Amino acid sequence: MSFSAASLHAVLEDCIPAEAEGLAVALSGGADSAALLAAAAVLGRSFRNLPLRAVHVDHGLQAAAADFRKSAQSLCDELKVPLSILAIEVSCEGGSSLEAAAREARYEALQQHLKPRECLLTAHHREDQAETFLLQALRGAGVKGLSAMPKCREFGPGWHVRPLLDVSGEDLRQFGRALQRFQSRDPMNDDVRFDRVHLRQEIWPPVVRRWPGAAIALSRAAGHAAEAQLLLDALARADIERVRDGDELSVPGLRTLSVERRANAVRLWLGAQGLEPPPAARLTEALRQILEAEEDHQPSIVWGERALRRYRQRMFVTEAQPPRIDPVDWEVKLGRAVELGPRLGRLTWTARFGGIAAERLPSHVSVRRRDGGETLRAAAAAKTQSLQHLCQEFGVLPWMRDALPLIFAGDELVAVADMWVQARWRAAEATPGLGIVWQAGPLMT
Repeated sequence: MSFSAASLHAVLEDCIPAEAEGLAVALSGGADSAALLAAAAVLGRSFRNLPLRAVHVDHGLQAAAADFRKSAQSLCDELKVPLSILAIEVSCEGGSSLEAAAREARYEALQQHLKPRECLLTAHHREDQAETFLLQALRGAGVKGLSAMPKCREFGPGWHVRPLLDVSGEDLRQFGRALQRFQSRDPMNDDVRFDRVHLRQEIWPPVVRRWPGAAIALSRAAGHAAEAQLLLDALARADIERVRDGDELSVPGLRTLSVERRANAVRLWLGAQGLEPPPAARLTEALRQILEAEEDHQPSIVWGERALRRYRQRMFVTEAQPPRIDPVDWEVKLGRAVELGPRLGRLTWTARFGGIAAERLPSHVSVRRRDGGETLRAAAAAKTQSLQHLCQEFGVLPWMRDALPLIFAGDELVAVADMWVQARWRAAEATPGLGIVWQAGPLMT
């Protein structure tokens, strides 16, 4: 398709959510994003009366960054479009490439900057889509990866929209010829050390000479993959409903699925929680261990900052390093709270008949994690049990037991969070005492 403001209007009508309240064009200072902004500016308020602005991300990676900012500002001044400039720092950690790190930092900044119900528009075109498909194929991506870039996806408080995926780069640049004076050339676009630049400069030209319609064909293939992914997601949602056990997944239920459907369902389950699933081989091995381990085993398979774990026939996704209580002093006073640390919430003293006999407590107690061997008798008529046995009996998740706040008066255990109180510290049933409330604590059972 040829590109014009009118064609952009038609595509926006098709892919901008009805509840959108604004448009923000990601402006690099290059030809493609300049053409997109110019076309959007021609539309003005004629598209649903939505306000338009531009956002430029300054990576600070090279001396040319100042030229990019000037180009972006000049274009926005000419088009009378408000411009925001976001300065970011790019850090390469964990072996990631500079290219990948810059992209991740850029999108994180754009996501945080986006307004509620605002659409971020980027100028990815047909050749970009074809390049993404090829790069994903060379990385051994599955159907989701081969789907390449969607036209619209949820993004922070709004959406990320790519309205030009059916437009050729040449058509886009023809529209923007008059804007040449506003463009800066990014030296990184000529650095063949980057995979995409190498593909674009060294591999793509002979491909197009041999197959002139390669960009259209590969974009179509990406579309077919996207359709297939929709079907896989629908199947996964149905399978998840079958095997769901609360917020977790039933291990016996997962065993009824084929290996392929099992992995498909778990990927969607993780994605729905905002998590990137582990690589295919890692996921397959994780599910094998979880489903085949002996009943008394508690397998834990870690990837990145997350882990898949099994307990009592349920599969959980958890932090790789669950939180642990560190010792803290707590004043014994009605209404006094103590913070337990990140992700652990707080304990607060409250009034409770038959609770802890306040007059027997010292002015301060200590809160700390289990050390092993602790015992507790929860009622006068009950037998003394180990804390480990109580945790097992009540189904406290094994990896969270070091997050249980134990309240001590000196060296004597008084209570375990708001779950159990040592019988000898209890007030008589009708006598006012102190209770413990654990607020904003993590999932324990």
